Amino acid sequence: MPDTLSHPYPQAPAESRLLQVASGVFWMRQPLPFALNHVNLWLLRGDDGWTIVDTGIAGSRGRAQWEHVFSTGLDGLPVERLVVTHYHPDHAGLADWIVRRFDVPLHMTQAEWLMARLLHQDRTSDLAAAFERFYRNAGLTGAELTSMLERGNAYPRGVPAVPAAYHRIRHGDQMRIGGRDWRVIGGGGHSPEHAALYCPELELLISGDQVLPRISPNVSVWPLEPEADPLSDFLNGLDRLRGLPERTLVLPSHGLPFHGLESRLDALAAHHAERLEETVGHCAARPRSGAEIMHLLFPRALDTHQTSFALGEALAHLHHLVRLRRMTVETAGDGIHRFRAG
Repeated sequence: MPDTLSHPYPQAPAESRLLQVASGVFWMRQPLPFALNHVNLWLLRGDDGWTIVDTGIAGSRGRAQWEHVFSTGLDGLPVERLVVTHYHPDHAGLADWIVRRFDVPLHMTQAEWLMARLLHQDRTSDLAAAFERFYRNAGLTGAELTSMLERGNAYPRGVPAVPAAYHRIRHGDQMRIGGRDWRVIGGGGHSPEHAALYCPELELLISGDQVLPRISPNVSVWPLEPEADPLSDFLNGLDRLRGLPERTLVLPSHGLPFHGLESRLDALAAHHAERLEETVGHCAARPRSGAEIMHLLFPRALDTHQTSFALGEALAHLHHLVRLRRMTVETAGDGIHRFRAG
């Protein structure tokens, strides 16, 4: 997908520094230990205090970065609230720490908070069995299967604690932050009930992971909902963002802030349309498993972390094609689910 967007801030802020991108809106970047090596975090200044949007992954480096900002960057004002766009570790990893440190409320959608609580606490044999059944049904074997099962539920490593209480936000809610109204725009597909925030006065969208400037957000099927169709949710979430003003400045969780939201929405929808046609082509001659489609769509060496996303995304496209009745599922004696075009 070529970059046809404009980027008014071509340089990210240095680690532990804040960069103002609009009146009362500040950008902070935190490093991540993954191939996607950073996450953007946002601070909104009000007359009496600050709202933090997303936290970064748990760890001493992230906490130290926040402590530097707390001591040097907040002009003596307290943190008043925390908003988390979705439950993933690079967004919610330090939520409990910030909530406890400042005794402030956590604002999340219900599905995101529930998923965070579930994955943080569930280390049962039932969960492990669900993981194994899912990956075997998808066709993983050998070293790939072994590595995925050894990885297990990695969520608690990135999110060591989740607040026991939260303030629920919903699609369409208005939040008063920094003397301005911010509208919650619900999404999905990348996570179950993603929340973006739009400020009409500033013509500014904090898009979370629903819209990114250079890559498509990961849209995956996961072991806890093995027959899901997250691509439908993702495409519907894109449609909810259509019609915002052309001048809207988009603040994504990864990459650089940009103008050109409508063209980006078109490009993301077109990307998945192309992926769907490619997937149909791969399954035309014979039925294929999710693992086979994963290797055809992502023909490069993948580590365990990347394999989990790549397999989930391959299944998301296959399941969407089943929903569209362009694909059928067959299960042979080996228990592997294979998908046939037609």
